[in-house]
Amino acid sequence: MSQITSRREGAIQILSFNRAEKMNALTREMYAGLANGLNEAAGDFAVRAVILTSEGDHFTAGNDIADFLANPPTNEDSDVARFLGSLLEFPKPLIAAVKGNAVGVGTTMLLHCDVVVAGPSAKFSMPFASLGLVPEAGSSYLFPLLVGYQRAAKIFMTGESFDADSAKEMGLVASIASDPLREALEIATHISEQPPQAMINTKALLKASKHDAVAAVMKAEFELFSLALQSEEAMEAFMNFMAKKGK
Repeated sequence: MSQITSRREGAIQILSFNRAEKMNALTREMYAGLANGLNEAAGDFAVRAVILTSEGDHFTAGNDIADFLANPPTNEDSDVARFLGSLLEFPKPLIAAVKGNAVGVGTTMLLHCDVVVAGPSAKFSMPFASLGLVPEAGSSYLFPLLVGYQRAAKIFMTGESFDADSAKEMGLVASIASDPLREALEIATHISEQPPQAMINTKALLKASKHDAVAAVMKAEFELFSLALQSEEAMEAFMNFMAKKGK
């Protein structure tokens, strides 16, 4: 069974992380599936909106560390880079339905979504520095822009998590719902009934002022991330993480 499932509800494409037994930790295969799914939806006129969601109790635990170390994304042709690029360039409304943990890229990808609906128990974290790495997906630019420098610095530098109420207060989340996918579908359905070109143009205008800056930051982040990934500091942090996980 694919680790990314795709299904259509009317004009809405739903891409779902389908690795619940591993808390939907992302593998290279899953990044490829997400990139392909977004690119196909972008080119399909019948698709008016896309929802990112998950099976099981969690959105995603972030990168699958073992797979990540076996297939490090150290070049811009990697599946990770393709996914991040598809997020940045996706022209249609993109909605996320989040429950449980959204770790690392599970939180940073939300910064590219147009509407995020979270469950009441959702928990967000970006522990890159704790793993000897740096922020990615343009988050070092987008997150301070959203929440302010000091708050962003504290979250990035401590690796601390924050809950759904905090995420809503920050503006990372639009609403909290007991059934986030149902509410996301209601929002996506309403959007899909709007004139499609007006939706695309509206999103382009909303993103225009920061698109080039985000693209430049993502490139710089990727270069630093690739270097950090090969460092002794990161290797030690990963090994400590794996050891704690194995206990």
